[in-house]
Amino acid sequence: MVERSKAPASGDVLVIERVFEAPRELVWKAWTEPERMMRWWGPEGFTCPVCEIDFRVGGKWLNCMRSPEGQEFWSTGVYREIVPRQRIVTTDSFADEKGNVVPASHYGMTAEIAMEMLITVTFEESDSKTRLTLRHEGLPAAEREGAQAGWGTSLDKLAAYLAEG
Repeated sequence: MVERSKAPASGDVLVIERVFEAPRELVWKAWTEPERMMRWWGPEGFTCPVCEIDFRVGGKWLNCMRSPEGQEFWSTGVYREIVPRQRIVTTDSFADEKGNVVPASHYGMTAEIAMEMLITVTFEESDSKTRLTLRHEGLPAAEREGAQAGWGTSLDKLAAYLAEG
C-alpha cells in the first residue's frame, strides 16, 4: 500500500509526497540506476526504452518516454546536488534524442514551459518505509495539473516495481 498526499502547489512549484512500502536504499536505487528507472519512468501506459545516467554532481541524464501510440518524449538534465540516499537535485529540460535541450513546443506543448526546470527529490526512511518528496519547479500553472497526473501515475508504477521485490 502506498500512502499518498500532495501539498498544494504554489507559484511554479509542484510538490508530491509518497510513502513507499520499501526501504530507502531500494527506492534510491530505483532513481539512480538506469535498468531500475526504465521499469517505472513515465506516466501510465508509457515505457522508458532509453535511460542514461551519469550519476555524479555535474553528470547528465537522458531519458526517453514512449507513449502507447509510439511518440517519444526525450528529457535531460544535469545533477546539481547528490546527498547519498537522502537528496537528488537535478535540472529538467525537454531534449531531442541526442540530449540537446529543445523547447516544449518541439513536442507540441506550450512555449510557456521553461527551457530548464528543477527537480528535487528527498528520501526519508522510517520503519522500513520511505517517504519521498518530489518538488518540480518551473511549471506554469496551466501545466501543473497534467504534470501532477503524470508524476502520480509514474510513482504508482514505481510503487508496483518496488512491491515486486
